[in-house]
Amino acid sequence: MRKLITVEMFLFLVFSEYSFRGWGQEIPPSAEQQLESQADIDQRDIEDDSYLVQLEHFKKRPLNLNMATPDELSQFIFLTDLQINNLVSYRNLLGKFISIYELQAIPGWDIATIKKALPYVTINNALSTTEDMKNRFANGDHQFLIRCSQVLESSKGFGKPATGTRYMGSKERIFSRYRYQYKNLLQFGVAGDKDAGEQFFHGAQKYGFDFYSFHLFARKIGRVQSLALGDFTVNMGQGLIQWQSLAFKKGSEVMGIKRQSSILRPYNSAGEIYFHRGAGVTLRFRKMEVTVYGSLRRLNANLVIDTIVNKQFISSFLNSGYHRTKTENDNRDNAGQMSFGGNVTYKSKNWHFGINGVMYEFSLPVQRRNDPYNLFAIGGKNWSNVSADYSYSHRNLHLFGEAATDKNLNHALLNGLLISVDPRVDISILHRTISKAYQAVYGNAFTENAYPTNENGLYAGISIRPPFAGWRIDMYADFYKFPWLKYLVDGPSCGKDFLIQVTYTPNKQVEIFSHLRSETKQSNQPGVFYVTNQLGSVVKQDWRTQWNCKIGQTIMLRNRIEVLWYHQTASSINNGFLMFFDVLYNPLLKPFSASIRLQYFETDDYTSRIYAYENDVLYSYSLPAFFDKGYRFYLNVSFHLKKKFSSWLHWSQLIFRDNSSIGSGLDEIESNHRSQITLQCQWLF
Repeated sequence: MRKLITVEMFLFLVFSEYSFRGWGQEIPPSAEQQLESQADIDQRDIEDDSYLVQLEHFKKRPLNLNMATPDELSQFIFLTDLQINNLVSYRNLLGKFISIYELQAIPGWDIATIKKALPYVTINNALSTTEDMKNRFANGDHQFLIRCSQVLESSKGFGKPATGTRYMGSKERIFSRYRYQYKNLLQFGVAGDKDAGEQFFHGAQKYGFDFYSFHLFARKIGRVQSLALGDFTVNMGQGLIQWQSLAFKKGSEVMGIKRQSSILRPYNSAGEIYFHRGAGVTLRFRKMEVTVYGSLRRLNANLVIDTIVNKQFISSFLNSGYHRTKTENDNRDNAGQMSFGGNVTYKSKNWHFGINGVMYEFSLPVQRRNDPYNLFAIGGKNWSNVSADYSYSHRNLHLFGEAATDKNLNHALLNGLLISVDPRVDISILHRTISKAYQAVYGNAFTENAYPTNENGLYAGISIRPPFAGWRIDMYADFYKFPWLKYLVDGPSCGKDFLIQVTYTPNKQVEIFSHLRSETKQSNQPGVFYVTNQLGSVVKQDWRTQWNCKIGQTIMLRNRIEVLWYHQTASSINNGFLMFFDVLYNPLLKPFSASIRLQYFETDDYTSRIYAYENDVLYSYSLPAFFDKGYRFYLNVSFHLKKKFSSWLHWSQLIFRDNSSIGSGLDEIESNHRSQITLQCQWLF
């Protein structure tokens, strides 16, 4: 049986050999869509490139499937727990994999999943992972990377100050990182980041970069499963009390509803917010794992003085990471945050149960603005959360969940189910009940809200692979209620969200997908004035079709058309339209590659904006929101010399048809176009 499967899979790969070849650092289209959805929810830049760095490492040092543990496999976000459990069960039943082509025999591992996984996995004779520390420090890979980018046009912040306010530094953004890694067992490094407008080796930044990050992370040293020093992230349960690494929410990957990660993970990115700085360790005692960590950081915050009691408070934390003006530098590192926490988990063959706890102590009490929607916001000088999480697998069924509470005994509950009801049909269900007063400092669960608070909801998704070749249908429906007020929603509200995506892959060269998404929420009605604002339904509908085509082994073409309708009232509809065309060129056995995008967009206003994922230099991407009328162009070129030195060049330009200026405030450019250039170099030694 194994031999027959191997032959079939071999033939499949022979006739689609280049379908697994990377185009620079291309991520799957489904991941691009997830990131676009995430940007629409959070509306902030994602500066944690840890996931891209990890994928690039596994390209060079693939994960051995004969040795990989479930925790190691969970590093691949595109794999569900059902697929991971099925792989481990297959390996336990039939022994080690003989060939990579056996993956097609694993239940739930369809061709699309295998295509995503193949660049990052391998089959080798198992070697001991308890290698001595001398070998870990002597035989790893060194990497030094430097990136410089600049907007070519000058904004008001870099001109002569008319009002006394301007950016204090230069126009360049600079990022530099040294990193050492030995397999998945040891890594350490240091990174520095300077944003445009920040000073460099003078003024407020006398020591060079505005932000520095250092980390040392080791795995599998006797009982020590993970050891983190310096900067690291902490991810617990399903994100109700703590989740700092990248995690997706609703999107076309309808089965990706479960948070999965090891608790401690290394951090070495440019983002200045979502990480801890200190030490953490995970110890294993047979079937039990114990994790503890401690962290001490300085944060940027707005401080206010209560003149009645003559005390100072933190009114808000500042998450931009910018220190360009005098005001931004005055708010720098003016609040302290001490954090510690831990986890105890018992792991059996088919289930696990864990207890989690986190506690925060602030240098000053937190006191949010006195707005009604802030009634239940985090306040005081300390905060804490505890939770219990679980998972259970039986054949083609996987249950998981987390129950949490905060220091005021407000509760949150999330439960989910993944099930394969047929080799061609998978179903996901997730229910959450989160109190209107529940709060967590770094919570990030699978919710409609950006953070897990004030929400009750039920999500159901289904993925169907019809018997006729090349077709796939993904659908989800999500119904939710918000028991308390939100920003610009002056009353309890509700909503619903639907998506259907059809993907057609007629051959190994062409992929076409089209999706329709409809979202209905309640919001304050514009132009209606009462003692309290009246709520009305806001409907946003989005239709997207994308076509990907490979020509030979060197060229890929991509074309997307997207239309968006935003219904603020029954008589008010704002429309959005976006279309782009990509050409990616990656010749075989040549030390260079290139890609280009031509794009047109037109929207009625910001409410009908459309997000589009953009490729950039290695370890970098962008997710701009497009609105008004205009054009977007970018060009990427990469060169690789002798496998040790690589360089990337990125140029982009945004042109508005009807605007005479771009941006606002100090970022305003008195022109209808904005151009940016990025140069990146990397040395491996």
